[in-house]
Amino acid sequence: MSEAGAARWIVDGRWVVSRAWVMAYTGASASTVNRWCVQRERYPEARRFPEVVCTLNRTHYYAQEAVEAFWAAWKTEVGTGRLGAAGRRPGDGRGNHGGGHSRAGRDRAVAVILAELRRAGGYRRGMAARLAREHGGGERSWQRAVTEARTLYEHSQGLDDAEADPRPEQSVS
Repeated sequence: MSEAGAARWIVDGRWVVSRAWVMAYTGASASTVNRWCVQRERYPEARRFPEVVCTLNRTHYYAQEAVEAFWAAWKTEVGTGRLGAAGRRPGDGRGNHGGGHSRAGRDRAVAVILAELRRAGGYRRGMAARLAREHGGGERSWQRAVTEARTLYEHSQGLDDAEADPRPEQSVS
């Protein structure tokens, strides 16, 4: 083994590299390197990912010189701007994508609902449907916002009650 992790070996007097090495060398994601390998024939020969030279322990290895030539041609003709963009966008799995547009819309809806809850003195059945008709948007989106706003409202009511009664808790013995 010539490097930690067996990403690079000398086979028959030449360096061969694994996909892990290619990812580190190019900065491409695993899905991008996989696409280069699987869709080799779709690319012009100058930008075609090299063929497998050998397989060791079920890992495919490619000639390092061929990978370096491929990468030089790819950078020249295609560029590197979208290498990190392959796959799913980052986010919390609920469509918020790190506080983007949808989170801002939800925050506005929660603010509207909090004002409504304060005015009405608490939750009233059918609030989400009524707000969807008045403000537009889907009823299910308003239901999710109502759930979030109710949690905030009930938490603030609990704090207000605790602040109104400053007596410390007394234990009964």
